[in-house]
Amino acid sequence: MAAVAAWAGVGSLPALARSPRMPVLFLGHGSPMNAIGDNAFRRSWQALGAEFGTTWARPQLILCISAHWITRGWYLTGKAQPKTIHDFGGFPQELFDQQYPAPGAPAKAREIAAGVAQPKLKLDEGEWGYDHGTWSVLKPMFPQADIPVLQLSLDYDRPPQEHFALGRQLKALRDRGVLIVGSGNIVHNLRASRRDANAMQAYPWAFEFDAKTKALLEQGKLAELADFQKLGPLAQQAHPTHDHYLPLLHAAGAADPGEKVRFLNERYQSASIAMRSVVWG
Repeated sequence: MAAVAAWAGVGSLPALARSPRMPVLFLGHGSPMNAIGDNAFRRSWQALGAEFGTTWARPQLILCISAHWITRGWYLTGKAQPKTIHDFGGFPQELFDQQYPAPGAPAKAREIAAGVAQPKLKLDEGEWGYDHGTWSVLKPMFPQADIPVLQLSLDYDRPPQEHFALGRQLKALRDRGVLIVGSGNIVHNLRASRRDANAMQAYPWAFEFDAKTKALLEQGKLAELADFQKLGPLAQQAHPTHDHYLPLLHAAGAADPGEKVRFLNERYQSASIAMRSVVWG
């Protein structure tokens, strides 16, 4: 695994006040339709959002790592008013009408980028905004859209271990009021999807990969999550491409191995998408 440098800027983040420690979330977002459908997945995100202000303090900032922003190098959104991106097709107009006008946080993005020693985080000040991996889960959780949001991209060319290592560097932000949210899916194979499957039905390989991942999470063997490709054909079936798995590694890197963990949405969509969500803290 790549060496993890110390957080360089944790003592000098004037835009981020110290706070009670934030949890870390990994949310299985599945179909974009979950953002507007009255189903168990959306209701669980609404209930989770209600825990902020009761179980946890209200975040100063949300840092979301979505499966849907893939870049060469790592980038943070740097605009003051990021756009809502509808990065999908073939869905009802109601879904395309959705907006999530949460403000950006350019000054905080610069501070966070400066605090990460390796890899170098760059700022994107024009191209990207909030894709559906971000807004489809944040809108049910924080419908007022009044908490600043940054989105972190995925450098798909880098090995999974480096994504986990970056998450470890981001961990210190949890003590600065930053809610870290990974948004993807523990199993994601659209090529094998079946619309006739119910939420408890999945392929045997989907059940197996989900169960192996759950076991590592329960045992606190978080670094081992980055070795998923050693599962060979099973990993290939669960992730023909692993963009939806990488946000889990960022979130797990920001958690502690012995930290309390709980699961939400232990179900499936289309037999080939695991909706399992993970809460640390």
